[in-house]
Amino acid sequence: MTAATHHADAEPARGVMVDVRGVHKSFGPLEVLRGVDLQVRAGEVTVILGPSGSGKSTLLRTINHLEKVDRGSVSIDGELIGYRGSRGKLYELKEKEVLRQRTHIGFVFQNFNLFPHLTVLENLVEAPVSALRRPREEVVRGARALLDRVGLSDKADAYPRQLSGGQQQRVAVARALALEPKVLLFDEPTSALDPELVGEVLDVIKDLARGGTTMIVVTHETGFAREVADTVVFMDGGVIVEQGPPSAVLDAPRHARTRAFLSKVL
Repeated sequence: MTAATHHADAEPARGVMVDVRGVHKSFGPLEVLRGVDLQVRAGEVTVILGPSGSGKSTLLRTINHLEKVDRGSVSIDGELIGYRGSRGKLYELKEKEVLRQRTHIGFVFQNFNLFPHLTVLENLVEAPVSALRRPREEVVRGARALLDRVGLSDKADAYPRQLSGGQQQRVAVARALALEPKVLLFDEPTSALDPELVGEVLDVIKDLARGGTTMIVVTHETGFAREVADTVVFMDGGVIVEQGPPSAVLDAPRHARTRAFLSKVL
């Protein structure tokens, strides 16, 4: 299968970890992404804001090829995701190759997506051992260190159902980190949580940001965006309306649509 593209052989800019170019995506007659360009530099945090239905989650899902793009391209660390480029055309990769690429792209979902039949520790160990063929003992050591990092070292032998929502989401973050990804994607990581549990998850993400993890975070938490983001992106109607430092986008937005959205959420 081929997909049309303008960018199959384009070189990413220096220092860019995530390079989204001209991405279009439709579901039937509904055009959800209408030519999105987004560059995220290594070690930076980009926060995406926008109303429901603006294309934020779909954009995240195209970055790790959970959704195939109709036009355009996505590269991570200079490697095309889901396709290989040849003579200006894109050819879709086999599923096995896509799965290999996904090990470089951590994804934290809204609803945790933990394996209910596995303990917390096993949730972290499963993918590095099965997908990356890492030695189990080494993976277990790393997993315990990650649980300690997210404040859950005492929950290694618990099952997801025995944890609060905030604890489950912190396990999900640790599980994503267990693959040592090049970039972490968060799809509204706090929206399924009770308000009093939101802070514990955001604190973990803030800690990762301080450590230089490259992240793209879709969220409604504007305070978090102000504190952590290098770049804030506002999306509406499947396009990026504006982007820039938090101080510019949140405090002095140029576009009326951004101002209208922020007036409701700030």
